[in-house]
Amino acid sequence: MAAKSTLAEVALEHIGALYGVERAIHAEGLDVADATTRRQKESKPGLLALHAWLLAQRQQLTDGTGTAKAMDYCLKRWPALIRYADDGRLPMDNNRIENQIRPWALGRKNWLFSGSLAAGERAADIMSLIQTAKMNNIEPMAYLTDVLTRLPTQPNSRIEELLPTRWRPEACVGQ
Repeated sequence: MAAKSTLAEVALEHIGALYGVERAIHAEGLDVADATTRRQKESKPGLLALHAWLLAQRQQLTDGTGTAKAMDYCLKRWPALIRYADDGRLPMDNNRIENQIRPWALGRKNWLFSGSLAAGERAADIMSLIQTAKMNNIEPMAYLTDVLTRLPTQPNSRIEELLPTRWRPEACVGQ
């Protein structure tokens, strides 16, 4: 049990150092190019060290243990996990998205009883619109009210204008 705690502690130290680089990037307000340069200079060596450490530790663990499974999971996804270090536009983790989908994941069991497959699909569409509106800094109620008001008269050829990524409040349309 002590070995698992020690392994987790070392892994968290590596990960904490990587998050430290991200905090510095955000605190300094670096643009994409400078963030990429900083990540290449500071995060890449830390990622390489973490990878080498994971490989070395994994060889010493018995297959099937919880720690071995966790390390296998990480190593299997390594290329995706480190992709952020080569692109200053990418976040280090998916915490923002995880936090946005949490309400839907928590309610999933309730929505199993939405009445029919079609009703469940409609609910999923509405939830997607709401989350996309939030991601675009649009107040969902205002967005949905405006879109549902405009929808009956919106030409099909211009329906994409009502998507949250392209939507403009009706008062702004035509200006």
